[in-house]
Order: sequence, then structure tokens, then C-alpha cells
Amino acid sequence: MQSKSTDKSADMPVTLTEQFLRGNLFAEACPSREVLKHVTSRWGVLVLVALLTGTHRFSDLRRKIGGVSEKMLAQTLQWLETDGFVLRVSYPVIPPRVEYSLTPLGNEVGLLVRDLADWIEVKLPAILQARTEKSDALQTVPGVVTHRLR
Repeated sequence: MQSKSTDKSADMPVTLTEQFLRGNLFAEACPSREVLKHVTSRWGVLVLVALLTGTHRFSDLRRKIGGVSEKMLAQTLQWLETDGFVLRVSYPVIPPRVEYSLTPLGNEVGLLVRDLADWIEVKLPAILQARTEKSDALQTVPGVVTHRLR
């Protein structure tokens, strides 16, 4: 079965070349999975959203994103830079000064993940309520032993 494109030529099958260029997240070896991992990782989302507000130095980002280690922040910035979402500018001064900002592509994906993050924050009370109800329901089922992951 051939997949269909979602543009105005939706009745025409997508060519193999178009399929390759577009990617297929469901295919195990598709490189788009790696990009998805970078963008949707906990730190990837937070870096992209933080950089939507403008250019930041490494230390500024680390302060802004509570809980991120130096190693994880550096690795996340490298991934996002490699994927073309983050621009790293190093100034030849002493002490060294490095600034990070979003590329146009990074700004585009940053807006998308910001919308997801905003949705989560708005829906957090309902999500927490669902967690509580699920936990309470499991505890009241006779003969069922539940274990909480810590």
C-alpha cells in the first residue's frame, strides 16, 4: 500500500524519492527518529523554548533550565546544532565567550514544542487528577498488588 501525501495533490501517490526525503518515523532505521529524539527530549524541549526568548550564553541557559547538568546541556546543544536548529557563535576573546541562538529552522520547531509544553502546563491539573484516579483505582482492586516506581 502506498502512502499518500497531505498536500493538494493528495490523490497522487508519493514517489520513493519523496518518501525518502520526507522520512518515516515508524521505520526503525529512519534518521528522522534521531531528530525526533533530540527535539523531544526533556532537555531539547527546554533548550528550544529557552532560546525562543533570544540569544543566551551557556551559563545563562544552565541557570534558566533548572536541573540540567553541564554535560547534558552541552550534549543537547551539540545535537541541536548538528540538526541545524541552534547557531553557536564563539567570540575570540579572553575569557572565551560563546552564544547560542535559534536558526530559522530552530525557531520553527521551538514554536511547535513550546505549544506542546504550554498544553502540558495548562492541562497539568487534569493530568495529575487522572494519575491520582488511576492510582486509587489500582489500589482498590482485590487481589491486585501494585508497586510504585521511584
